[in-house]
Amino acid sequence: MDVNGITSAANVTQGTTTKGTLGKDDFLKLLTTQLQNQDPLNPLDATAFTAQLAQFSSLESLQDIDSQMKEMVAGQNSMQAAIATGMIGKKVKAGNGDISLKVSAEINYNLSRDAAKVKISILDTAGTLLREVDLTKQPSGAGSFVWDGKDSNGKVLPDGMYKCTVQAFDASGNPIAATQSSGGTVTGVSIENNTVYLVLDGNRKVPMSGVTEVSGG
Repeated sequence: MDVNGITSAANVTQGTTTKGTLGKDDFLKLLTTQLQNQDPLNPLDATAFTAQLAQFSSLESLQDIDSQMKEMVAGQNSMQAAIATGMIGKKVKAGNGDISLKVSAEINYNLSRDAAKVKISILDTAGTLLREVDLTKQPSGAGSFVWDGKDSNGKVLPDGMYKCTVQAFDASGNPIAATQSSGGTVTGVSIENNTVYLVLDGNRKVPMSGVTEVSGG
């Protein structure tokens, strides 16, 4: 019997390798099987046995670490969710280009310096341009624009999700760094894939980590 190979022990151990992963219980069964099936005239080498015990110890330690990490993540998510719950009813600004239209929508941005022109583009979720708005002489820092929900032809668009981009330029037409965000009222909280999300206006989710500002409802 090949005492150095775990797989040879697995061949004589029933029901331990069907899961596709080797747990510490499976590992212990394999070692036990090796000892039971070893050749009396050629017993298991002490060095190989020690090495396999070391592998078992490492496997158990890694599983313990993995379990502790999962507990830490769960605890952190619970803490964030508790904080997020306290934000229900408050208005927030989130750093992304999604906007939720309910008759109108507020688009927030921040300019690195004074701008001669700020161009705001409104698009549908497929990326089709619906409207462009030019704002002149905008100061550095935080600014906002309230979209009335109309396209470039003056047609009132249905409530729902849209996207926007914000571009800024100086008097010479050179681009100016501009970051954008959209606002909304927190109506709920959800946890998905170990990420805490705020539900804005009942129909839009933004990660809590993306929130840039919180104000009273």
